[in-house]
Amino acid sequence: MALIIAGERSGVGKTTVTLTLLASLCRRDRLVQSFKVGPDYIDPMFHQHVTGRPCRNLDSVLTSEAYVQQCFARHSQLSEYALVEGVMGLFDGVKGSREWGVGSGDEGAGGAGEAGEAGEAGKEKLLINTQCPTDFASTAHIARLLDLPVVLVIDCSRLSGSVAAIAHGYRSFDPRIKIAGVVLNRVGSDRHLSLLKDSLEPLQLPIFGVLRRQDNITIPDRHLGLVPTAELPELNALINRLADLGDTCFDWQHLLPLLKSKPLPHPPHPPHLPHLPSSLVRIAVARDRAFNFYYQDNLDLLQQLGAELVFWSPLEDAAIPKDVQGMYFGGGFPEVFAQQLAENTSVRDAVKTAILQGMPAIAECGGLMYLCEQIIDFEGKSWSMAGVLPTSAVMGGRLTLGYRRAVALQDNLLVKAGTTVYGHEFHRSHLTLNPTQPLFETSRYDCEENMGCEGWGLPKNVYASYVHSHWGGTREIPQQFLQECRKLASIETWK
Repeated sequence: MALIIAGERSGVGKTTVTLTLLASLCRRDRLVQSFKVGPDYIDPMFHQHVTGRPCRNLDSVLTSEAYVQQCFARHSQLSEYALVEGVMGLFDGVKGSREWGVGSGDEGAGGAGEAGEAGEAGKEKLLINTQCPTDFASTAHIARLLDLPVVLVIDCSRLSGSVAAIAHGYRSFDPRIKIAGVVLNRVGSDRHLSLLKDSLEPLQLPIFGVLRRQDNITIPDRHLGLVPTAELPELNALINRLADLGDTCFDWQHLLPLLKSKPLPHPPHPPHLPHLPSSLVRIAVARDRAFNFYYQDNLDLLQQLGAELVFWSPLEDAAIPKDVQGMYFGGGFPEVFAQQLAENTSVRDAVKTAILQGMPAIAECGGLMYLCEQIIDFEGKSWSMAGVLPTSAVMGGRLTLGYRRAVALQDNLLVKAGTTVYGHEFHRSHLTLNPTQPLFETSRYDCEENMGCEGWGLPKNVYASYVHSHWGGTREIPQQFLQECRKLASIETWK
């Protein structure tokens, strides 16, 4: 068993409630595994900071329904308690389902993500019929997949009697969703709380928590969401305040049994691993304040497939790591640290030299921006970057956001021409020059609207794209990357 923390809409305080629960549980020395519905990178950073354990993303678009179930089962078994933070409003998702895995024609996804049989099961569409045609990949969808109860967070700052109508509507909209209770957030006074309780009493819906309006608990944000944990020196003090709040604001007597993880009668199979070479291939993974958008499952897969991950900082280090055969640049906020990145000329030059001499490199979103000639920030200032790609990234006010279906237009570092992959875009930059031989033709996930061509594959050893990908259901992608890295390792070792 576990609980899903859902909101009646975005901005009601799901993350605050989740972190408060996690902080209070961890203060009690409980072993907690957290999960996050959807493609978000930043909320999981906060989860991990509190629990000391990597948060796992549950996203049926980026992976598959089967993978979501296997991932949850596998990781929740390793802890005393399990907690899932939802995304947006409870029923907010996308339209339709998806074919599991990557590939064209009737080719499946090869190796299953967490369990061997997922490859076969995933070749079919796994759509669960819903009463809401646009709730695929929503919190409600994940709740149905995992058969978990939901605690609904309601923003009460502008409510009194109407809170009952909201709670009743969410509880009755889809009878397959079990609303175990509610958390009342941003309650203003004792009188306000009394009105809310009187309104909810006829529903006989448990109130699991009451959070008063807090002036001293604020997590700063910026243009893509919350400011990441590495940039918040006062974060531990904030978490302590959340733990103090959690100790008193929740009905722990009724919450703890719902949060308790229960062993499965048939534990998930361990991942099926191919025969691995005796020697590891070393991959330099850029991870610092500028580059920190990584799915933990991707990093785990690389290690399971025979990679030694060498973490380093394009911001702080004087050189790229020695003896590596590949590079991985995740997303993040390179535009915020553009001046510092630009001033580290030795690293910029070394990255360019290594890639132009054949080192395989994956660069997603922020990583793509770093491989450009320049980043032009929100103030119009230009900062030199690695200069691998003959284009510049320009920051702007327009937000590009959404799931993508991407069809490979050519063989590239990771996939063959004609392969369909699924990913997610989330950025406020655009490129001054688009590639003449793009990697992908992209469209929105939930409709046929064409989003144009994108992705740089020149030099041929580069995979640079704005589309973030999760490899949980597509093990052949990291396999292909490591295969290309091993080709380099057989030629020479980089110093």
